[in-house]
Amino acid sequence: MMCNGMSCGAQTQRESYVDIFSGVEFNYRNIYYNNKLYDLLINLTPGFKWHLKHQWMIAAEGYVPIYNDYGERYKRIRLNMAVVSKEAQWGKQFFKFSGGLFGRERYGIDVKWMYPMNHWLAVDAQIGYTGFCSMAVDWECSKMKRVTGWIGARMYMNKLNTEFRLQGGRYIYEDYGVRGECMRHFKHCTVGVYAQYSDWGEENFGFKIVMMIPPYKQKMRKINFRPASNFRLTYNLQADPYSMLMYRTDPEENEREGYFNRDSLQWGANRMPADFSEKKGGSGK
Repeated sequence: MMCNGMSCGAQTQRESYVDIFSGVEFNYRNIYYNNKLYDLLINLTPGFKWHLKHQWMIAAEGYVPIYNDYGERYKRIRLNMAVVSKEAQWGKQFFKFSGGLFGRERYGIDVKWMYPMNHWLAVDAQIGYTGFCSMAVDWECSKMKRVTGWIGARMYMNKLNTEFRLQGGRYIYEDYGVRGECMRHFKHCTVGVYAQYSDWGEENFGFKIVMMIPPYKQKMRKINFRPASNFRLTYNLQADPYSMLMYRTDPEENEREGYFNRDSLQWGANRMPADFSEKKGGSGK
């Protein structure tokens, strides 16, 4: 589970500005020994996003452990992400190109793509070429040689704000799998269930919650200080930490807001009223 999300500022397109924020990442695992039900790992996740003109962005995120039952590898303050990204539109197709240090200790290059075919159906995909890079114990790095990616389809019921997703592909631990999801988008909150099958983890299912964190009206300045924009929780029944995982290329990535600027991509949950708006008196423009 983790408290992070996409930038409040990602919901509107403005001049160049900086968001400085922090969330909390909460991890637990079921280890039934020594009368202890759970091992816990809790990290603060301070980060920043520098939103530039023409939909360029520079972003970074760090880990600051505040409680650790997971052992020596997780005790250090370290950099978790440092990414340069660029969004682009070609006709009705949307792209996001990213390069740098990604989440889940991967580095390399990544491309995300989405094509809304009509107001209720869209296809999307992601492909990356990465290597391993970690600062948990020391500087550990491998060559870029792993190709990961998935392709999927989305169906959106606009009157009910209910979304169905189906995707399949090759994931960061070289497993192959397919996942189906159903999500209901409410005001400031998204809840969903999913089921998946992979050649490593076999059958698994669980639920997701993305809850946007107030204040929902904010003064937008050239430099903004705020909490992370959402609390994101994912639970799977098998407690499987490896199957069908992808890295993040944005410190606040989440299923509710997606990858693309809502002003450009008016599809799905982006057609709902924005979770965050600019408070009158802001000087960010």
